[in-house]
Amino acid sequence: MTANSNSPGHLLWGGRFSAKPADLMQAINASIGFDRRLAREDLAGSRAHAAMLAACGIIEAADEEAIRRGLDAIEVEIGAGTFPFREEFEDIHMNIEARLAELIGPAAGRLHTARSRNDQVALDIRLWVRAACERTLDLIAGLQRALLARAEAHVDTLAPGYTHLQSAQPVTFGHHLMAYVEMLGRDAGRFRGALSRMDECPLGAAALAGTSFPIDRQMTAAALGFSGPTANSLDSVAARDFALEAIAAATICATHLSRLAEEIVLWMSPGFGLARLTDAFTTGSSIMPQKRNPDAAELVRAKVGRILGAFTALAVVMKGLPLAYGKDMQEDKVPIFEAFEALELSLAAMTGMAGDLIVEESAMARAAAAGHATATDLADWLVKELGLPFRQAHHLTGAAVKRAEALGCELWELSLADLQVLEPRITGAVYKVLTPRASVESRTSYGGTAPAQVRAQIARWKESL
Repeated sequence: MTANSNSPGHLLWGGRFSAKPADLMQAINASIGFDRRLAREDLAGSRAHAAMLAACGIIEAADEEAIRRGLDAIEVEIGAGTFPFREEFEDIHMNIEARLAELIGPAAGRLHTARSRNDQVALDIRLWVRAACERTLDLIAGLQRALLARAEAHVDTLAPGYTHLQSAQPVTFGHHLMAYVEMLGRDAGRFRGALSRMDECPLGAAALAGTSFPIDRQMTAAALGFSGPTANSLDSVAARDFALEAIAAATICATHLSRLAEEIVLWMSPGFGLARLTDAFTTGSSIMPQKRNPDAAELVRAKVGRILGAFTALAVVMKGLPLAYGKDMQEDKVPIFEAFEALELSLAAMTGMAGDLIVEESAMARAAAAGHATATDLADWLVKELGLPFRQAHHLTGAAVKRAEALGCELWELSLADLQVLEPRITGAVYKVLTPRASVESRTSYGGTAPAQVRAQIARWKESL
C-alpha cells in the first residue's frame, strides 16, 4: 500500500512518520493473521468504551450512536465472512477502526479517545482467555459426568490396582475411574481460581499511565462483566500472568488426560486386554488388517506437549520484560489460542472415549487376582486376629507368597497346612479375606475402594455437578 495523507492506516501515526514501513517490517509487525480471532472481544470493548465516553460527556451522543451502528455493521460483516481484513492495518484493532472510518466517517476517530491499543489488547486477550476458561469448565464437567456414568456402571467390577505397574491390590473399576473425576475436579478449581484473579478490567489504563479524560472505569468494567477495574495502569497493560495461569491450569489438566489416555492404550493392548474402544475412536493399519489402534487416546496423550510448549513459549516471552508494554507481547496470542484449542479437543475426545469404552470384566477380574494381590489382606488379618506386629505379619506373608509361587498357585489356594507351617495359629477363617472380592469389600475407609464407599463418592459428585 502506498502511504498518503488520506490513508486510514497512515493517519494513525502519520504526523510522526512520512514513509511507509518496509515490506519486511510489515511482515514481522503484522498480527492480523492470528489476532483476527479477537474481533468479537474487540467489538465488545469498543462498544463499552464508546458508551462510557458518551455517558461521561467526552463524546457526543450522536457520535456514540454512529459508532455503535458502525460496530454492529462490522460484526455482521465478520459473521458473514465479508469483512475486508487487510494486513496493512497490522492488527484487529486497526482493521476495525479503519473499517469503521469507511462506514461512518469522522465520528470513528472519536472512538479511540482515552484509550490506547495497549489497554485495548490487554482487554481483548483477557476477555478471550476468560471465555476459554469458561468453555473449559463446561467441558471438564461433561467429562466428569461421562466418567461418573461409567463408574456407576462398574462400582462392583473387580479391577487390578497397580503400583510401579505391578500388581498391588484389587480395586473396583468404578473406584479407578473416580480417581480421574477427582483430578478433574481440582483442574476445574484451578480454572475457577484463574477466573477469579482475571476478574478485573484493564480498559482505561490507556498506554501505561491512565488518562486525563474524566472516564468512568467502573462503568466499562461492569458493562464487560468484570467485578471492577484494575488498580494500576502500568500493571494493567503489562500483565499477562492471567494467561500464564490459565495455560498452567490447562497443562495440568492435559497431563491428567494424558495419564488416562495412556491407561486406555495399555488396557487395549493384547498384553492387558482389559478394555476396548469401538471403531468410533480407533483406526486400522495400512498393512496389518488385524490391528485396532487407539489413535484418539494416543493423540490426547500427545497434546500435553503442545499445551506445555505454549506455556513455555509465553513464559519465555514475558521473562525479563521491563514495564510496561513491549511489542514482544504480541507473541502472547498464538500460544494462548493453541493451548486452548488442544485442550478443548482433548477434553471432547476423552469424553467420547469415556462413553465408548467397553470393559472386559472377566479379564479385569483375572488381572485383579493375579500376582498375589491379596497379600496385604493376609498381613492385615494376622495383625487383627493374631495380634502380630505389622512388620512380623509382613514377613510371614512374604513367606506365604514365596510358598505359593513355588507351588504355582494363588495365595488363597494354599492349604491351611501350608499356612500353619508359617504360623500355627492361622485358622480357616483366613480364607474369608484372601479373595479379591473380599479384599475390595473390606476397604471401607473413607475414600476406599469398597463399593459402598465408591457409591457414596459418586453420589457426592452427582450432587456437586
